[in-house]
Amino acid sequence: MTTPSHRFAKRGSFWASAAVLALCLWSSGAPSVLYPTYAAEWHLSSTVITTIFATYPVVLLVSLLVFGNVSDAIGRRRAMLVGIALILVSGVLFAFAPDLTWLYIGRALQGVGTAFALGAASASLVENNTSSNPRLASSLTTASTALGLTLALLISGTLAQYAAWPEGLSFIVLSVLSGVVFVAVFFMPDGAADARQAWRPQAIRIPRGTVRVFIVSTLAVSLAYAVGAVFLSLGASIARDLTGTTNLLVVGALLAVSSIMIGGTAIVLQRIHAHVAVILGAALSIVGLLLLEVVASSGSLGLFLLWCVVGGAGYSLAFMGGLQLVGRVTKPEHRGATLSAVYLFSYLFQALTAVGAGILATGIGLAASVDIVSPLVGILAIAAGVLALVDWRLRARAAVVLV
Repeated sequence: MTTPSHRFAKRGSFWASAAVLALCLWSSGAPSVLYPTYAAEWHLSSTVITTIFATYPVVLLVSLLVFGNVSDAIGRRRAMLVGIALILVSGVLFAFAPDLTWLYIGRALQGVGTAFALGAASASLVENNTSSNPRLASSLTTASTALGLTLALLISGTLAQYAAWPEGLSFIVLSVLSGVVFVAVFFMPDGAADARQAWRPQAIRIPRGTVRVFIVSTLAVSLAYAVGAVFLSLGASIARDLTGTTNLLVVGALLAVSSIMIGGTAIVLQRIHAHVAVILGAALSIVGLLLLEVVASSGSLGLFLLWCVVGGAGYSLAFMGGLQLVGRVTKPEHRGATLSAVYLFSYLFQALTAVGAGILATGIGLAASVDIVSPLVGILAIAAGVLALVDWRLRARAAVVLV
């Protein structure tokens, strides 16, 4: 029987895990508003800027290959603590960065830290959900990451524009917040999945009977991350070019529209069927990519804002639906490794999209690069939507046969 004190402890662990997810995306998005500043001060090309961005997902996916199952062995709480500590150190490196090398090292530490924390926190949300709504964990994962990204864009933009120490103060804030979240997680009680075991690297293994769902989930989350890669690696430059402003708060506020939509959609539509969420998310992502094409050619600020709204809603539904699908079919002893595997492939798509977009933007220009990248991401959206529909129908037929 669950006692009130036990429920309180689970609820506290639930919200502490949500804070970890917000912190992971805060650290990911914190440099985004500052990329144009770094480019101007250090004379960096779009290729260099996007490789700085892509260092994070590249290192993260390599770390997931090695440490993807670590929270299943050492426990969710310990894995999150390691990840938070690395994110804290990365903030210090960014704050005092004297040259480009420190930015690469800081992004690498963010990648390793997120590899430890992200899968563990996502699994912890599922395991500490005291609500009667089983979809709450995936919707709150989406909302938490969106909140972290929104605050990163707005606070980084404000401090970068108006603070006396523009390139450093936002990362000091990140480090302080990392310390606060570290304390919250430190005092989490150990859960059923936190028994210490011997850990060793393992090859990616998908639990038997979940391969089709895993593929659909991975494509859905990968779609969200690919759209996010275009947004975070080139969004600041697009917003700056459209508005003609050098005010980083304005740029950050424009970018935050999308992340606000991600979080709002996750909260409002948290009870949506997982397959419907993926299919609708794929459709909205395609519409958003078409809008981006028009934005790149017309330079319309109104259409840019509409792209942020539509693209944010599409991201939210694809991400939330993908996590719902894989979370409900995975057993606790494999949940950390399976979620990490989903994130691994998703960050691979994000890295390829970011680097490709940056190289194209440098070589042929921003608008021309959008003309190439958008259709490629659109193919991913079509694949995710079609396979989600196929899986939904197959599951419906199987349910009829069982009845």
